[in-house]
Amino acid sequence: MSRDFDVVVIGGGVAGSVVASLLLSHKLCAPGKVALVAERLTAGAEATADWDPRVFALSRASERILRDAGVWQNLPSNRIFGYERMCVWDAEGTPEGRGSLSFDCAEIGEPNLGHIVDGRALQVQAQRAARDAGVVLIEAAVRELVIADDAARIRLGDGRELRSTLIVAADGAESPTRRLLGIATAGHSYAQDALVAQVRTAKPHRETAWQRFLPTGPLAFLPLPDGRASIVWSTSRKEAARLRALDAPAFNEELTQASAGALGDCELLTPLTEFPLRLQYALDYTVARVVLLGDAAHVVHPLAGQGLNLGLNDCAALLEVLGDAGNAAAFGDARVLRRYERWRKSENLLAATALDGIERLFSNSNPAIAGLRSLGLGAVGKLDFVRRQAARRALGLSGDVPLRGGRPSPHK
Repeated sequence: MSRDFDVVVIGGGVAGSVVASLLLSHKLCAPGKVALVAERLTAGAEATADWDPRVFALSRASERILRDAGVWQNLPSNRIFGYERMCVWDAEGTPEGRGSLSFDCAEIGEPNLGHIVDGRALQVQAQRAARDAGVVLIEAAVRELVIADDAARIRLGDGRELRSTLIVAADGAESPTRRLLGIATAGHSYAQDALVAQVRTAKPHRETAWQRFLPTGPLAFLPLPDGRASIVWSTSRKEAARLRALDAPAFNEELTQASAGALGDCELLTPLTEFPLRLQYALDYTVARVVLLGDAAHVVHPLAGQGLNLGLNDCAALLEVLGDAGNAAAFGDARVLRRYERWRKSENLLAATALDGIERLFSNSNPAIAGLRSLGLGAVGKLDFVRRQAARRALGLSGDVPLRGGRPSPHK
């Protein structure tokens, strides 16, 4: 069996599902001419009883992109939580005091600084939106890619063959598509694991995202409904192993101490989930008739929660570039795809380098550097203009943002 498409998206995560939906919502492709191929589909899954262990902090720009793709408006209201403030402080400082930096949505005239969103609910709704828009969902593994002058051919594990003008690889950090194409990556391991769980705290989180930089890595508390918080504790692998081996009361005590008691006593509510941390970026974002986006193209440290935000900006930028191509027959044109590569590769490398530099700076235990860090955070906290501009950029309200609120950006 063989079937022709304008675009085949490989990968059923949020980024892959969103770019597939955008192609139809912006009428760049007709219903039935975009396929989403994933080894496992979740579009028919029911919502879980509670929040998923993994959550995402999404910017206003990401909210707009998800709304444009028909995802945001269908997310369950109890799986989204807007946070209004952020407090970041160094291990040598104090929360909301010396060596800290705070942001408040009121200072920039916004209702919040972004939203914390349930990871599973987001993925389920992203796939449902793609299906409802007219994307053909195919549950299968990709076994072979053959790139020809006229089209790309994809052989699936069940023997089917798909032909497409363009392939979008959005199949994650380990991207089988990237490996099949021989695209190399660079980067390094942080020799850290991120421990993720939900906790209850004695003090209210006050709709605030809290993050303390420790010598072994940052500890973040992301506010959830009902007063809970989702923690992302990035620490050395040796320390992560030690923490995982603790019983609940001992872990609670360690967590309370690591957060300097900013939220009072902490109580673990869910099992710990862990994932290794690394910096990784593809050396090429495009080869003939293929583009990479999302984690297939770049993986960054989670300290600022920018991973999925960068991936969604990839989706919007690709849509804008393809929209300028004129018609689906030109989607695989090398000049069109190189424009996307130049745009997103530079933006993503800049973000990855900045996050890597912050991680190195704050994970340094040198007393002299620690003192400068604390002093620097405190100084920036007193510069209202700088603080407001930083908050606006983090929200995606300034900078080179594609598809501003559904409209093309001035980037060319």
